[in-house]
Amino acid sequence: MKRFFLVGLSLFFSINSLAAQEGRFVQKDNIFPRVEIVTSMGSITVELDRSRAPITVNNFLTYVSDKSYQGSVFHRIERDIENERDFVIQGGGYDKDYDGLHENDPIFNESGNGLKNDMYSIAMAYQDREPHSGTRQFFFNMDNNDHLNPNKDWGFAVFGNVMDGYDTLDKIMTVETGFNEKISYDFVPKTPVVILNIKLLEQTPL
Repeated sequence: MKRFFLVGLSLFFSINSLAAQEGRFVQKDNIFPRVEIVTSMGSITVELDRSRAPITVNNFLTYVSDKSYQGSVFHRIERDIENERDFVIQGGGYDKDYDGLHENDPIFNESGNGLKNDMYSIAMAYQDREPHSGTRQFFFNMDNNDHLNPNKDWGFAVFGNVMDGYDTLDKIMTVETGFNEKISYDFVPKTPVVILNIKLLEQTPL
């Protein structure tokens, strides 16, 4: 019995050592961690901003740490056709079959942090008229979307900016889209654009 307990105990610790790390402990002394988002159409390097959006960055890094973005897709590639301008590329919430992925608890909306929804910034998505409902979905601003910034109402919290891979985002923006019955949404790519991995990059020495 004692031997069984010791084996069980060692197994317990070995499993826990493999558990995902909470985002707040990921490069916890790095105010501007960087990640590489590897997609089926190329890679994007993003610098996150803990100084302005600590809750949102740490939440995002939790999902990165547990590798739950692997195999998710960009389900929304939207152009503002009326004004002939690009709008957003959104993803991280569905798999290739457009089934919803596991969500952690919603987070507080940090849209009042001074960061703007300018072109090539990354921001946290939330459900309509529920500003504190953001969990795992994020989007790239593909134009200066001033109307997404807070005004009388809550805006969308920007938590970083693209440093490299602008060409990848521009290429994704050209993908053919249409209505998807499963998620009842327009602007869904007809050929899935897959997030193969999101990798934390090594901290750059100061």
